[in-house]
Amino acid sequence: MVMRYCPATDVKSLLEEITYKLGFSHVLIDRVLCLRSKGSKAKHTIARIHGLSRVWQRALEVKAHYVIEVISERYDGLAQEEKEKVIIHELLHVPKSFQGGFRHHRGWITSKRVTELHQTLRRRRKGSNEISRLVNT
Repeated sequence: MVMRYCPATDVKSLLEEITYKLGFSHVLIDRVLCLRSKGSKAKHTIARIHGLSRVWQRALEVKAHYVIEVISERYDGLAQEEKEKVIIHELLHVPKSFQGGFRHHRGWITSKRVTELHQTLRRRRKGSNEISRLVNT
């Protein structure tokens, strides 16, 4: 089967919310694209992030961009909570410099860190829902 890619607007919306709620101000949302792939042969990968390397940035005369690719066969069937954790995990790969490089797992991206950030996301969602409820009453 040939790999196919299509825009993942649902992932982009989730990414925007997570970036905002967790204060990932270094992530320039307008330069992060989200794609859904079908037909990947990767066995244990749910999602991956791709960066536009400096040599390509220079050759194309563009600034750094990132692509978050979710693998449809594994991502789409996840519970919403797990999808959120996957996107948090991928966003942790984006360095503060936002120049096309990556942060590696070593000591930075751990299941503990992802879980803590996900709990923060849930608390902040709950807080903004309570504020909305108070404003609208």
